[in-house]
Amino acid sequence: MLIQALCDYYDELAKDGKVVPEGYSEQPVHYLIALTKEGKIAGIIDYRVKTQYEAKGGKLKDRFDPRTAILPKRTEKPGIESNIIEHRPLYIFGLNLERDKEKKKDFFSPTDKTEKAKKSHEAFVQKNLEFTQGIDSPIVNAYRNFITGWIPENETENPFLVSIGKDYKGSSFAFCLAADNSILLHEDENIKRRVSKSFSNCANENGHYAECAVTGERLPIARIHGKIKGVAGGLSSGTVLIGYKTSAGCSYCNEQSYNSNVSELAMKKYTFALNSLLADKKHKTVIDDVTVVYWATGGEKNERCSDLFDLFFNDDDSEDSSDKMDKTQTEQMHKDTFELAKSGELTRDRLSSLAEIDNSIDFYIVGLKPNASRVAVKFIYRRKFADILFNIAKHQADMAIVGRDKRVPLWRLKKEFISPKSSSQNVDSSLLSAIFKAIIYDSPYPVYLLSTLVTRAKTDREINSVRAGAIKACINRKSRALYEKEELQVALDINNTNQAYLCGRLFAVLERIQKQALGNVNRSVKDAYFASAASKPSLVFPKLISLSQNHMKKLDEGSNVYYNKLIEEIIDKLDGQFPDILSLTDQGKFMIGYYHQDKDFYTKKNKEDK
Repeated sequence: MLIQALCDYYDELAKDGKVVPEGYSEQPVHYLIALTKEGKIAGIIDYRVKTQYEAKGGKLKDRFDPRTAILPKRTEKPGIESNIIEHRPLYIFGLNLERDKEKKKDFFSPTDKTEKAKKSHEAFVQKNLEFTQGIDSPIVNAYRNFITGWIPENETENPFLVSIGKDYKGSSFAFCLAADNSILLHEDENIKRRVSKSFSNCANENGHYAECAVTGERLPIARIHGKIKGVAGGLSSGTVLIGYKTSAGCSYCNEQSYNSNVSELAMKKYTFALNSLLADKKHKTVIDDVTVVYWATGGEKNERCSDLFDLFFNDDDSEDSSDKMDKTQTEQMHKDTFELAKSGELTRDRLSSLAEIDNSIDFYIVGLKPNASRVAVKFIYRRKFADILFNIAKHQADMAIVGRDKRVPLWRLKKEFISPKSSSQNVDSSLLSAIFKAIIYDSPYPVYLLSTLVTRAKTDREINSVRAGAIKACINRKSRALYEKEELQVALDINNTNQAYLCGRLFAVLERIQKQALGNVNRSVKDAYFASAASKPSLVFPKLISLSQNHMKKLDEGSNVYYNKLIEEIIDKLDGQFPDILSLTDQGKFMIGYYHQDKDFYTKKNKEDK
């Protein structure tokens, strides 16, 4: 399904004129080498684009980004192998940039232990002289003269290379004429025609024909698949989605990727489509070590779907989302959606109208994670975008709780799984994948989400609005799946008689009494008893109530009356005894009761202040 979907996406890109021609690829270019007609370097022109960004403290700083050029497709084979119209400095110049530690100075050298610079330059000279043979144009002639006239040993102190300095190693180069730097070598029509012809000849040399598993046509089958770049944690040179390294995966005497029966045509389509998605921040987000790629069918006209999906999982005011949609429009849409979802008045049709989308649009979500040399697909979902958006809105409504009036992006939820004392910020990718699936399909959250949140709350002795909202969502979704009544509300529910919820409320009251009587202390009731009270109330609460009587003596008469009445009201609903042991779900209800009651105190305090 994934490869077919990517091929379809490629066809949509082609219709919108966004496909790189066969035989070419996009390549960042940092500098232009300006050549005289004799092939001498007249200068090296900075081809980068200057932009500004806001650094810490609000200070504006300059940043120089390379321009993207469409160059003949580069080789992906390991070892020394030059490209047509080479862009790598080691091949072009045959020089290494080294460091003299004593003099603290960089210098160029044509020699090294493996003679890589020399071999790379020789490969460049041979391949590009052969390729340009017979072409007659000013820029190609200058390029050919440069190739034959450049001697690395004589250019170690070339002033143009010295001026680049440390940027030499990591930069890519293109060629232009010194007389007119708008005349670029890779844009020469003679070069383009020969590249297309060369690529076509190479494709036809593949004699392994079979029925393509994607198109169903009899076509040349791809022996090696193109590399995928942009997957978080993957190799910088790229990793393959389909590859056979050992004979154990081969059958019917086929070798390498002939076993997959994916044609050259389909391979080029899906690799280009996937690389395009990974290179576009509007179609990609990274959740820990899983790269999530998403796109809508229908081409450019449905790009809004990807924008909306991204904005539900990231902050509205984040750097990545600020340039995607009109911010005022986006914030208003989210506010309206959030309020309608909380009130239960949100429908698919109403949401589609708010978001201005077509209910029939299909949407794909793919999770990718690299291993040693390949990309593993962790999950792939295909649904109507209206359904996905509706389910995300329901997820945000389920997460809603007093004390938080805005949505919870997934990265913020993830923070609640990590100990503040932990040096690692990574979360089990299977947990994130399961949460993701529950959101997309409006299904119960994984059991170990609730377990993780409860454990973290007990260990950290902290329940913030995100953690409380997530615990509430887990419990309510489970009840909904079992066709039971949802017990937990957004704010304090004085009519809730669940024993665990009442215990949580009571604990918040006892903590409040201590805080009002003694102020901040080194070891509070919460520090000492929260975890045990959430697990075994009958063992802890008698002692806590006894302690609270001592604290009550330090309060004024009005507070005494108020707290005694509140304690009696809660205990009366506890059926005269505290539960012995609370299950995982009940521990979650305990924490929501605690959070609701605690927030209610501060809400009342605010009202009194007003």
